[in-house]
Amino acid sequence: MSKNPEMKPTFAFVSLGCPKNLVDSERMLGRLSQDGYALVPDAEGADVVVVNTCGFIEPARQESLGVIREMLALKKQGKVGAVIVAGCLAERKKEDLLKEVPEVDHIVGVFGREEISQVVDRALAQSLEQRSLFRPAPVRAQDDTARLRITPRHYAYLKISEGCDRLCTFCAIPGMRGKHVTKPMEEVLREARELVADGVRELILVAQDTTYYGTDLYGRVRLAELLRELDQLEGLEWIRILYAYPIHFTDELIATLAGAKRILPYLDLPLQHINDHVLRRMRRRVNRQGTEGLLAKLREAIPKLTLRTTFIVGFPGETDAEFEELLAFVQTERFERAGVFTYSLEPGTPAARLDGHLPEEIKLERRNRLMEIQQQVAFDWSRRQIGRELDVLIDGPDPDVPNHLLARSYADAPDIDGLVRIKGKGLHAGDLVRAKVTAADGYDLIARAMGPGR
Repeated sequence: MSKNPEMKPTFAFVSLGCPKNLVDSERMLGRLSQDGYALVPDAEGADVVVVNTCGFIEPARQESLGVIREMLALKKQGKVGAVIVAGCLAERKKEDLLKEVPEVDHIVGVFGREEISQVVDRALAQSLEQRSLFRPAPVRAQDDTARLRITPRHYAYLKISEGCDRLCTFCAIPGMRGKHVTKPMEEVLREARELVADGVRELILVAQDTTYYGTDLYGRVRLAELLRELDQLEGLEWIRILYAYPIHFTDELIATLAGAKRILPYLDLPLQHINDHVLRRMRRRVNRQGTEGLLAKLREAIPKLTLRTTFIVGFPGETDAEFEELLAFVQTERFERAGVFTYSLEPGTPAARLDGHLPEEIKLERRNRLMEIQQQVAFDWSRRQIGRELDVLIDGPDPDVPNHLLARSYADAPDIDGLVRIKGKGLHAGDLVRAKVTAADGYDLIARAMGPGR
């Protein structure tokens, strides 16, 4: 820890959770750096550590608490000056978090992120008058420019809205993140230009619900218009869309996705289930017929479309027959990418009060069965790529294979999908290259560099 009064106070930062939380982390990192704090790579020896937490489901909360306790152990040993907890876990538990981990110096809710420097100031001054900071959800979207990015220079997450109006019965996010608030189009474009000027070649659009973009601010959905504007940005190679909800897919939006230059044929579309009864209990406001119709339209309009989705198994009241319907649906639709989660009982959500909660062993057995089917589908897709040429974006050296690099194709979002292990000379992170797939290794591909990307 710095003892020279002329030296900048140092801080370490731990970011947990989803890409939307990562954007908040990057904004806080930017604020602290602008206000004179010096970022250090390791917590040990830092004047203060900020942990930006996830509070979505119980495993994420336990992970966050584990990291907090790890930082508190360093503090007890005199290796860390102060520990500040920010983000969704703080927002969800509020003052109860201080009872659970009383050694924490300060807690900051989701919407207190802009005041992180003042909170750090108080922590370093050992001020105990106010140990928590919570602000109401904003009526307009927060500014996400001037971030100190954690991601590699060549890709970045672009948050286009905050909060959610969906009120799915299993989900606690509206209670933590508030109602849906659209970021004005001109602000999104300004941020996108700033990121591209900083070397970003792939923009990844995130929100709690990307397809709802514009509704609260403009009175109608305007995602298609935003995408057409982003598609014109010179210097940008790829645009990837995550967290699309299977509602508000207008013909205009589908045509925009199909005809764009830079928007990848990749769509993250969480479906959660396919049985109509389960969907009603989840309060998803979609049904099987509409979902199948949307999937057919997307497949027809967008060649080589990679669809990523997620499913929840073991939702309260899910019968054997309803689960078997989901299994058959996944076998038929053959999603290129899918994640399967067991239902997590979240206190305070409507689903917690439903009847028919299932034993954990049944939920796990159903997850394993569904993942076995989905894994085979994904592996089959990987094998079909052998012999094909793909554009890939280099992420960096492969730590496991000498003389190889890790890259991603259009079908691979960072950290959640597969990788392309590529062999080639003179390649660097951020290069877009043409590669020929020579082999498949489960979810990953092996490829040989052919030349510059198209």
